[in-house]
Amino acid sequence: MGVSTPILADSVRITGDGVDILDRRVYPFERRWVHCASLEDVAVAIERMVTQSSGPLFATTAGMTLAAREIAGSGPEAAEERLRAAGRRLIATRPTNNHIRDAVRAILAATVDGPLAGAPGEELAPAVAKAAAGHDAAYRAGARALGRHAAALLPDGARVLTHCWGDAYLVGAVQAAQESGKRLEFVCTETRPYLQGARLTAATLVEMGYRPTVITDGMVPSALADGLADVALTASDRVTMDGHVVNKVGTLAVALAAQAFGVPFYVLSHAPDPLSPGIADVEIEHRDGEEVLHVLGARSAAEGTRGYYPAFDATPPHLVTRIVTERGAFEPARVSDHFAAGPAPDGPGAEQAAP
Repeated sequence: MGVSTPILADSVRITGDGVDILDRRVYPFERRWVHCASLEDVAVAIERMVTQSSGPLFATTAGMTLAAREIAGSGPEAAEERLRAAGRRLIATRPTNNHIRDAVRAILAATVDGPLAGAPGEELAPAVAKAAAGHDAAYRAGARALGRHAAALLPDGARVLTHCWGDAYLVGAVQAAQESGKRLEFVCTETRPYLQGARLTAATLVEMGYRPTVITDGMVPSALADGLADVALTASDRVTMDGHVVNKVGTLAVALAAQAFGVPFYVLSHAPDPLSPGIADVEIEHRDGEEVLHVLGARSAAEGTRGYYPAFDATPPHLVTRIVTERGAFEPARVSDHFAAGPAPDGPGAEQAAP
């Protein structure tokens, strides 16, 4: 089986007149691109789930590049404030995932919070674009390093249960397994209410040469009891310094089932978040309950009902076997050791530092 790169790995593209984002709400049934002509368009696209998982990170760096274009003719004070405002707007779109926040902070650190403090817009624009591209490249390199560490945990022939869409993390792990000649099988939860697992994860695995099995979210305990999978592997939107894992709602149920049936539960994360010592420091996004009452644009619940939609849940450390970062695989209670492990050979280095 050859190593391939799926289309979702290149789903945000900067163009001459804006940013094009592959609409993950309709993929793979349609390959539709949403054109964003302004920073606000990008922010709305993130909020409306046009892009998900790693997609908001790439949309953020592209959005900051677009914001820099918009301030190109501004003086120093106005340019700086408008760039900071753009960053605040993007961070507010999906507050649980710290990748957006970290991307904004990295771009500002390389520009208005660093060597270009007080610079006019015409100087900031190319510098922001360079910093954004650098952050993208570092993220992708980190995902490849993370993937190698994850693949090392998967035995040849492993049957892997996934939840939600792991994007760059999952692709990195699968590619690393392919490069080492390991044969894997996959079971994907459909992941309500947007069916990211049934559409995005499954379609990407098919594109990479696999024939995954799709199950409903509620089938996880039964699937593990029946021996359908022997490893559970998920991504994460944030990992706290004490080892709590915040990820797409339903992840906690997967972890509980994995523990009940003796299945190792591995979590993929670039790094724990130094700004989140514990779970109390993480804002859990609650989305409109109406989203739960619909599937792919069609209402699926009876009229007169109400929906409840915490978009993420928190899995406590004792349910997690290992947290895999770009620097290695760590026991949850010792995930902070990530910062003492040294940068990955081709990773982003020390772009985050422990407090």
